[in-house]
Amino acid sequence: MMDVTRGAHGELVIRIGGTFDGKAASRLTGWLGEIPSGDELVVDFSQVRDCQDFGLAAVASDLAQRGARLQVRGLTRHQQRMLRYFGLDLPLPRELHGEEEALG
Repeated sequence: MMDVTRGAHGELVIRIGGTFDGKAASRLTGWLGEIPSGDELVVDFSQVRDCQDFGLAAVASDLAQRGARLQVRGLTRHQQRMLRYFGLDLPLPRELHGEEEALG
């Protein structure tokens, strides 16, 4: 499941649910290509029950191109780390800063 809506402040919100695999990553990449890069964008993974690393790898560079106008929500620590390894510089939640700095 994947849908696009407008948030309270006019930002586009892509909500993803179910399994995030290669097929879902391809669909998300297609949608990202249609959204102007200057638009505020939120990608919400909070309803994903199975998130496959190769799906994240497939969309990481497209997400990274969005820059500061991108927010990604609903990821586990592992998924946040994977996106960082794949080149997406996500701001870490406050509670993770100390742990992540210790881990390098």
